[in-house]
Amino acid sequence: MTRLLLLSLLLLAACSPPQADIILLDGKVWIARESFAEAVAIRGNKIAAIGTSEEIKEYFGTSTRTIDLGGKLVIPGFNDAHIHFLGGSTGFLEVDIHSSVDGAGIVKTVNAFAAQHTEKPWITGRGWQYTWFPTGLPTSEDMTGMIEDRPVYLRSYDGHSAWANRKALEIAGVTQASKPTGAGQLVVDSKGVLTGALLEDAQDLVGNLVPEASREEKLAVLRNGLKLAASLGLTSLQNASGSLEELSLYEELAGANELTVRYSAALSVGETTPPETIAAYNKKRAELASHPLLRADAVKFMLDGVIESHTAAMLEPYADMPESSGGFQIPLEVYKRLVTDLDGQGFRIYTHGLGNRAVREALNAYASASGANGPRDRRHRIEHIENIHPDDINRFVQLGVLPSMEPIHADPGPMAVWEKAVGPERLPWSFAWNSILSTGAMLVFSSDWPACIDINPLRGIHVAVNRRTPDGFPPGGWVAAQRITLDQALIAYTHAGAYSSFEEDMKGQIKNGYLADLVVLSDDLFQIDPMKIASCKVVMTIFDGKVIYGEQASEGSNL
Repeated sequence: MTRLLLLSLLLLAACSPPQADIILLDGKVWIARESFAEAVAIRGNKIAAIGTSEEIKEYFGTSTRTIDLGGKLVIPGFNDAHIHFLGGSTGFLEVDIHSSVDGAGIVKTVNAFAAQHTEKPWITGRGWQYTWFPTGLPTSEDMTGMIEDRPVYLRSYDGHSAWANRKALEIAGVTQASKPTGAGQLVVDSKGVLTGALLEDAQDLVGNLVPEASREEKLAVLRNGLKLAASLGLTSLQNASGSLEELSLYEELAGANELTVRYSAALSVGETTPPETIAAYNKKRAELASHPLLRADAVKFMLDGVIESHTAAMLEPYADMPESSGGFQIPLEVYKRLVTDLDGQGFRIYTHGLGNRAVREALNAYASASGANGPRDRRHRIEHIENIHPDDINRFVQLGVLPSMEPIHADPGPMAVWEKAVGPERLPWSFAWNSILSTGAMLVFSSDWPACIDINPLRGIHVAVNRRTPDGFPPGGWVAAQRITLDQALIAYTHAGAYSSFEEDMKGQIKNGYLADLVVLSDDLFQIDPMKIASCKVVMTIFDGKVIYGEQASEGSNL
């Protein structure tokens, strides 16, 4: 070989695109607002190129894996920006009552589970809805026929209420005279007898006695949870509560190369959180600063409760309980002091603010912290915002605060009790996504799993776009003026979540140089009837440049 020929070959190699590890061809790749490409080339864990199928073929090499998409839609991996992943995964050890419909259904499901698991000293579960019961809360009469030889402790789907059978109450020593710590209530009937329903912090009177899963059990259920996440296209999770012990579980999974999501922790903090816990978490933040999958730079406050149990903080009394406007789970002066302190330490802050007064007070606290600690790009968030006063809608943009909301919570199916409590005057400002987006705010979406009726992002997107259940209820949409476009919903579930954690320059979009976290869907969401969004499926999930869910397609095969 002559020197000239060798030089020519070297120059040709230098000018040729690098060989891709995976090429996705002949698809519909969503790259921006109603903007699409046909194909994607992946090299390592990054996106190497985006373009037409013909252009991307330049990245083909002898070891390249080619996947023919057959026209299917490709989107960035979903980012669930508010989730309680260990709590949801623990459900694999418990009785699932989500589909029970009423008290009789719960009894049947619980008794069958108890018969199959005679080794369990406690029967625990989650998933009942307020609309299943005449009073909005379960009673012992609603649960007639429930097993009595073992304690039963069942949390509501949103985790803000629970029901305990007589055996559980006896073991916990709970009587009408018992006093919960913090904000909570033991519900009694008209005769002053305990119904078994426990609201907010009153849950701890019984729940703290439930045997905790072992570390090995927690790791096992997290592995199951990760499989579920992959099947739903979830490639990033932002935990909305937790501890250093919980974070260590994800560190162990990451160390064993078993972690198939990008995980962001949030430490639960409150009035009694020891300073040494904050110091230890701050140290962990520094340790994980350059970790490819883990980060720990956020803290989470619980400011109020939920509307169904009248524990969310409202500016005006509840429509169906005029003697109450809810309240706070932490004294406002303590909350504001802690927000200023933790903001000064550089943490991102999440605040559970569900009622319109809680939303206002959280905005006030963030404004106060900014005034005390000086200007910077904070990206603090308020979580849920199920009802908001119209005077506060513009404040998100003004303060640089992110509205973090769960579209699945606005599914009209379980909303009867919620709507009755809010009343008609406040209803137009319920889950006000469209109003908030119209100000230019960055809306962030999530599921709140397991405090939801469905973790599936596509079910949430269905609600955001339609404000209707998959079977079409109600016909005109629930507070239909607040529905948003498909593009807006997808951005909220991908790019906006990445933005909220200062990761928008590396994930959340299909863009050259970004992390190769991609999802292939069974249907083109931009072409199908919007009422069919909830029935769409994930057919392939690619995480960190590797196919972790779906058909193990080979070169030239179709999905």
